[in-house]
Amino acid sequence: MRSRPFRAFALVATIALIVGACGSSTASNPPAAASGASAAPTITIAGGTAAPGQVDIRWYCCLGGGDAPEQVAVEKKVIEAFNASHDKIHVTFEAVPYAGANDALATQIGSGAGPDIVGPVGIGGANAFHGQWLDLAPLIKKTNYDLSGYPQDAVNIYKLDEGQVGIPFAIYPSALFYKKSMFEEIGLKEPPHKYGDQYQMPDGTMADWNYDTINKIAKLLTVDKAGKDATQDGFDPANIVQWGFEPQRDDLRGLGAYWGAGSLAAADGKTAQIPEDWKTAWKFYYDGMWKDHFSMTGPIFQSTDINPEGYPFFTGKVAMSENFLWSTYGVAGAGDDWNLAAIPANGSKTTAAFNADTFRILKSTKHPDEAFEVLTYLLGDASQELLTTYGGCPARIADQPKGVEALQAQFKNKVDWQVAIDGITHADNPNFEAYMPAYNETLGLVGSGGKYTTKWESTEGLDMNAEFDALQKEIQSIWDKAGGG
Repeated sequence: MRSRPFRAFALVATIALIVGACGSSTASNPPAAASGASAAPTITIAGGTAAPGQVDIRWYCCLGGGDAPEQVAVEKKVIEAFNASHDKIHVTFEAVPYAGANDALATQIGSGAGPDIVGPVGIGGANAFHGQWLDLAPLIKKTNYDLSGYPQDAVNIYKLDEGQVGIPFAIYPSALFYKKSMFEEIGLKEPPHKYGDQYQMPDGTMADWNYDTINKIAKLLTVDKAGKDATQDGFDPANIVQWGFEPQRDDLRGLGAYWGAGSLAAADGKTAQIPEDWKTAWKFYYDGMWKDHFSMTGPIFQSTDINPEGYPFFTGKVAMSENFLWSTYGVAGAGDDWNLAAIPANGSKTTAAFNADTFRILKSTKHPDEAFEVLTYLLGDASQELLTTYGGCPARIADQPKGVEALQAQFKNKVDWQVAIDGITHADNPNFEAYMPAYNETLGLVGSGGKYTTKWESTEGLDMNAEFDALQKEIQSIWDKAGGG
């Protein structure tokens, strides 16, 4: 996925690129550092030396975020507070700059000197070390750790083949961003803010809030330089000045997830498949660029003059766009008239793609009980300070009002943040970033800038069914070569 600069409620650097050896690694073999790469030096930021008799727990950062100076200051404060209040456990915080953190951690694990806790890390970033994470379920049961304060859908995101590998911490639900003024200008009703509500069409009839409805109103909201919309005779698709709808296209898997949860890996974990909902999504996305013209084509999307930050809604030239809450870091570019609405349904099924970060424990830890105590401290007493510096929406339900209040304080326009919170109950599970064989190589096909992502965005007139067949065969070939098929 594209970079997500760290602002309030925005994730700092996206999913780390996965080392190539990951595709063929197993639970007993950690991924090796990339060939020829030298591990970045580990920087001990806080903790000092454990006293005699203390259990030393190493917290490793920064696979996804946390290495900015202002974040390090907070992390140091958090560790100092823990060490001052605990006499049996000592925490050492190790920060490696994001660019080298993945390889450095692989080297540590490969040498048998891995840390105890890793994070913050996203779902995709954690897949670089699939099979290395501790199942927390026994410790949750042993300590009676209360999960009832978290949305069940967020808890379930971390229930994988490895077990309950995480507890929710920072979440980034998705919503439909839209510009009110563009709707008002042509007399359209604003999109519904409540899941399940219908939409009033221009002729007064009520329609289900789904992608068929999006298609119809997106064309009305797409305008060329002569002022004609995409439904009118003489509309010029070569000179569009306002687009009606933009999908979240960082990753074709994520784009597909808005139509339905799924995976490129079949149940056996080694057979490539393309979910039918994703095919529907990808056809909609392709037609939106080349047939209906309400989404930017690749050349327009890649233009630094038209789309300088990589997210079209930030330009103020897009009426509707699906994205995660971390994208609020750049939404000021859309003006002061934007708001959030419900993600549309695919037929009768609604899915709001979901991003999340948390801390994980490596199963190689020699002190699981003590590591879990530190983990619950990071998720509990230290969570507010860490969430603020990481820019995360609190996963814990009771803390969400404070998070929303902090977010609203950044904007002049009143935003319906509850829509995004409601989207949590529609989170995709399995998550689109879930593990698959040859993870990094497969992303080279379907990720940001991937082979098929680029081809579909830049080539008109493709037979999409043939494209799906070709993609599936190419994925399977990669997995077979990596030993995953």
